[in-house]
Order: sequence, then C-alpha cells, then structure tokens
Amino acid sequence: ALWVTDANEIHVPTGQPVLIELASNDVIHSLWVPSLGGKKDLIPRYKDTLWFQADTPGVYRGQCAEFCGHQHAKMGVEVIAHPPAEFQQWLARNRLPAPHPTDTVTQRGQEVFLAGSCVLCHAITGTRATSHAGPDLTHLASRRRIAAGTLPNSRGNLAAWILDPQSIKPGANMPSNPLSPSDLEALLAYLETLK
Repeated sequence: ALWVTDANEIHVPTGQPVLIELASNDVIHSLWVPSLGGKKDLIPRYKDTLWFQADTPGVYRGQCAEFCGHQHAKMGVEVIAHPPAEFQQWLARNRLPAPHPTDTVTQRGQEVFLAGSCVLCHAITGTRATSHAGPDLTHLASRRRIAAGTLPNSRGNLAAWILDPQSIKPGANMPSNPLSPSDLEALLAYLETLK
C-alpha cells in the first residue's frame, strides 16, 4: 500500500469503515470528531486505534479533547468524506510529488524554502526537504486550513503564519521566520503551487 501524508485533514471514502492508528510524541491528546463517534486518547509511548465510518459526504470537524498545552484550544482536525470514486481521485493526486516551479518567481520561492530554516522541519516530496518534525507540505495548497485547523488556508493567513506563528497559536513549535517582502512573496507563490 502507498501512504499519503497530510496535515489537519483526514480524507476518507464514504460508506467504508476506516481504521486510524493513533500515536503521540509528546503529551496526551484526544481525537474527537463528534459527528463520527466517540473520542480516543493518544498517550505517549502507546499505540492505539480508532474505527469510524462516514456514511454521508462532507466535512466533519474534530478537536483535541484533552488539554495538551498552550495551543490546545487551537488544535483541530477535519475529516473530509468523499464518495468512493472521488476519494480514489484525491488519493491518486496526493500520491504525486510536488510540481516543479515553472517560472522565475516560483523558482525563487523554492530557493527561499530550501535555503532557509523551513527544511529543518518540513518535507516536500520531490525536493531535498525531507524532515518530518513538522507537517509535510507537498500538497499544502490543496488543504482547507492551516495551523492545525486554526486558519483558513489563504495567502494572507499563510503569510501571517510564516512570519509570526506565535501571535496566532501561542505554544506552537514553529518559530518566527523574518523574511524580506520579496522573499516572502516568492515563497508564497511557490507554496501556492503545491496542490
């Protein structure tokens, strides 16, 4: 089976049971998607599983239901249930590597990403960015939300998140990234191609 790495979203086919493997690297969390069933704790050093089934296509909002630190109130997830054929299309798209930059602005944005501190925490398939300390960004532009569900995924929100994540989500592990306006614009242009 081929894996798909995502962040803030769990895509599933409708009408089929789904098994999620749960693990936490740091503190106790609790995955809770009220419309799809109960909640399950994620305890460091222990693995657990959660079964659920979404019978109707749509977006189901979830939340960490265990106090896990400063950022707890802003730790959400969305389960996006697709009809089976649409889910297979989503799966095929998300198994592809990131597209290569096609113009000078997005090429510069990729250079800013790869030369800066971004590569210390993030991966983009098809590039030399391979860290998994933070979310994989290969298909960032296709996600509905960023910052663990805190913000809609828009250019302005992404810029604010990159520059000063602590002002949005105190306690987040992502550091501030002071960039020149031209580097930020190029980086945003590049990240917007990652669909």
